[in-house]
Amino acid sequence: MLELVEKLYENHDLTDGELKQLILTDDKAAEELLIKRADETRQKYYGKKVFLRGLIEISSFCKNNCLYCGIRHDNKNAQRYRLSREEILSCCENGYELGFRTFVMQGGEDAYYNDEFMCGIISEIKNKYPDCAVTLSLGERSGQSYKRMKEAGADRYLLRHETASDELYKKLHPNEMSLENRKKCLFNLKKLHYQVGAGFMVGAPFQTVENIVEDLRFLQDLQPQMIGIGPFIPHHDTPFKGEKQGTLELTLRLLGIIRLMFPKVLLPATTALGTISPIGRELGLKTGCNVIMPNLSPVKVRKKYDLYDNKICTGEEAAECRGCLQRRVKSVGYEIVSERGDFINA
Repeated sequence: MLELVEKLYENHDLTDGELKQLILTDDKAAEELLIKRADETRQKYYGKKVFLRGLIEISSFCKNNCLYCGIRHDNKNAQRYRLSREEILSCCENGYELGFRTFVMQGGEDAYYNDEFMCGIISEIKNKYPDCAVTLSLGERSGQSYKRMKEAGADRYLLRHETASDELYKKLHPNEMSLENRKKCLFNLKKLHYQVGAGFMVGAPFQTVENIVEDLRFLQDLQPQMIGIGPFIPHHDTPFKGEKQGTLELTLRLLGIIRLMFPKVLLPATTALGTISPIGRELGLKTGCNVIMPNLSPVKVRKKYDLYDNKICTGEEAAECRGCLQRRVKSVGYEIVSERGDFINA
């Protein structure tokens, strides 16, 4: 198994069969080598820098009914809210003072945030903070909508594909959603020169190792600038409430594999990783991650943006969260920086 890690480190790829072996391995020596090589690779391109993305969860309304999501349309117990323009700008002001240089506006697919609203707020943020990047994570929209928001100043777009298997996609989503459209949106975003983020759930219900290999092959085809993966965590008000959550071990192994397959990619240690283990994000950083996405949303709405159970950091002020993260990141030998943290193209 050690030779597979070295081959991946040197060639940035393996055969499907070799990938399956590495994904499923319980060889401790191979896992340790994977962590070591992943860390060496991220330090080669990004040093010990950890980039912050200030997350602003603008809406818990969503028209979709994804079977795994706590804010799915049919969840009558979900608490719904929308942030106003003034509230979003206040989050940015607070974040800027704390050293954030990327703002991520994320929400359910909510028609209230139409192109006019989004283009206005994007322009305002870019005019006020020209040294900052604006990232959007608002789901599937038309090519024209993506184009308008890009022209207004948006820099990046995050749209996790969740799974690249059509069969599995249908088991996780309602009939009116399609993997074909999801992929079309991602390639549209690439054509429009967004820095694009894609990614998938680890340990989703019905997921097989073959599905994970499909995900990695799709990412090779797309070549996104950011890859976000995190463990599946069930939510008590969804059809998947009784399903097992994804494991820390598999998520970390896949983070290491992704870092070696995509050496320059921006790779977040996700909130979900921190939710399933008290040191999940630190372990992610040691396994090739170089991005953390703390919450800048007003504390009064954080518990309402309830995608999965037991989400961390829902009661902390942004400043508390920032200070806590600074100490945690330093404790494992890395350093939070006040930079946009763009993908290295060269």
